[in-house]
Amino acid sequence: MRKSIATVSVSGTLTEKLAAIAAAGFDGVEIFENDLLVCPLPPEDIRAMAADLGLTIDLYQPFRDFEALPPPMLAAGLERAEHKFRLMERLGADLLLVCSNVSPLAVGDDALAAAHLRLLAERAAEHGVRIAYEALAWGRHVNEYLHAWRLVQMADHPNLGTCLDSFHILSRGSDPIGIEAIPGEKIFFLQLSDAPLLAMDVLQWSRHHRCFPGQGNFDVAGLVRHALNAGYAGPLSLEIFNDHFRQAGTGRIATDGMRSLVAVERELAGAAHPCVPTGFAFTELAATGELREVLGALGFARTGSHPSKPVELWWQGGARLLLNDTGGDAALIAIGLDSPDPGGAVKHAESLLSPVLPRERAPEEVPLDAVAAPDGTEIFFCDTAWLGDFGPGAPVPGQITGVDHVALTQPPHYFDEAALFYRSVLGLRPQESLELPDPYGLLRSKAMSTGSGVRMVLNIAQVGAGQTPWQHVALACTDLLAIARELRAAHPELLLPIPGNYYDDLEARHEVSPELRELGVLYDRDEHGEFLHLYTVTVGRVFFELVQRVGGYQGYGAGNAPIRLAVQHAGQPMMGG
Repeated sequence: MRKSIATVSVSGTLTEKLAAIAAAGFDGVEIFENDLLVCPLPPEDIRAMAADLGLTIDLYQPFRDFEALPPPMLAAGLERAEHKFRLMERLGADLLLVCSNVSPLAVGDDALAAAHLRLLAERAAEHGVRIAYEALAWGRHVNEYLHAWRLVQMADHPNLGTCLDSFHILSRGSDPIGIEAIPGEKIFFLQLSDAPLLAMDVLQWSRHHRCFPGQGNFDVAGLVRHALNAGYAGPLSLEIFNDHFRQAGTGRIATDGMRSLVAVERELAGAAHPCVPTGFAFTELAATGELREVLGALGFARTGSHPSKPVELWWQGGARLLLNDTGGDAALIAIGLDSPDPGGAVKHAESLLSPVLPRERAPEEVPLDAVAAPDGTEIFFCDTAWLGDFGPGAPVPGQITGVDHVALTQPPHYFDEAALFYRSVLGLRPQESLELPDPYGLLRSKAMSTGSGVRMVLNIAQVGAGQTPWQHVALACTDLLAIARELRAAHPELLLPIPGNYYDDLEARHEVSPELRELGVLYDRDEHGEFLHLYTVTVGRVFFELVQRVGGYQGYGAGNAPIRLAVQHAGQPMMGG
């Protein structure tokens, strides 16, 4: 299907927006009136620029507060409309979005509203313009899409149809099945946006928290399916109001929007993700001497080196860590994922606008392709062949069995982009989304998982200036208390100290062993099982978490995160940091 996007969805000037939208592969654009009003170029030049970029101007918007006003106000509304129609002729746009009236002067009279809409459509027809009437979720009298459709039916004019907006429909909890009762040719336009579920005024929700399909909680693809079943043949168009999007790079947000529509199309086609990863092949960290000390204390050993790169393999049980001598602070720089079809995974990523990163390799080395996640972390798609570059080494035995999950702190404006990337490119499904108190702000966290094998946690630390964007690798183990005893005896300086007040509260809530307090082990439980975990001190930007899941525990010990954050912020010892 053709793909379009409203200029309000991205940052920049109108000319910058058009260039970025075209570069991202869109077919058309909705011109948001404010973007045109502040543009120094006349409408004719914008029309020519869009054409040169290969973009059609699919919609001009918005026209507000017209229908069902008292008679003296009708003439003024028609005069405003005539100005819009003449402007649209210059712009080369033939479809105008008309929003349902929000004025307190509007009259709750369907017959009057329909009569006014018919008159508007008659005037529009004289200019070759059509009217797409949309029910705003906060409209004064018309706030349901089927109500808007009834008015279109009553007005009965060929130049009048309806515009369906997924936010206005789904935010009110309306059932989108009713879309299938609307003839497809009378659905003049379809605007798409997603949103997180928030308990707030719907106008503020709409104006600040919309996001691309796949980044929120709405079933956007399901709504599109109803429109297609009705016979809709127009473009899929994104209309996003989001403060963070308008502060981020114009090109990357436009690209992310295109990725979301490609993902919607795949969902509509019933296409399963072709190459969902099955586990962590490795995690790669910028190496320091302090980091090697921590890994040695945790029972890892260096089992091999890369033949042409300053990279070592440290291996214990099923957990493989690559240490790369980049010369910088310790940081998590890459993740290798076990893939049933690495080549297919790469092609899938490329189809979702995630190009393969350039990578030098010697002829005898194993081919290994990676794409970049929004925060710059390299994501490799692997089979077991990559181990051949590190010689015939074998894992050392120990209590650590693998990587349980990886937590990545995202740049402030890329959280939603990261969620869409991991969902669409890797096939991870969103789990819990939380906001946790930090001593200097707030930690926003979203867990994502394949259901088994790969778990990732995306974080945004909304804290004061100068705070470190920590990352961590959580290592699964079979007997956490045994590891804790060994570390407490031999390397107590590596363990993050947990306040006694935490254990006073824990023991009041649960019957737990007093040894947890002695060892600095944290505890959580859910209806499926129990969770034991502890943290190391931070090395550069990285720390390790050791975890043991008992039974079918599903979470990540999020309730204990504020304890960990408080201790880290309190200036506890940090190696190399």
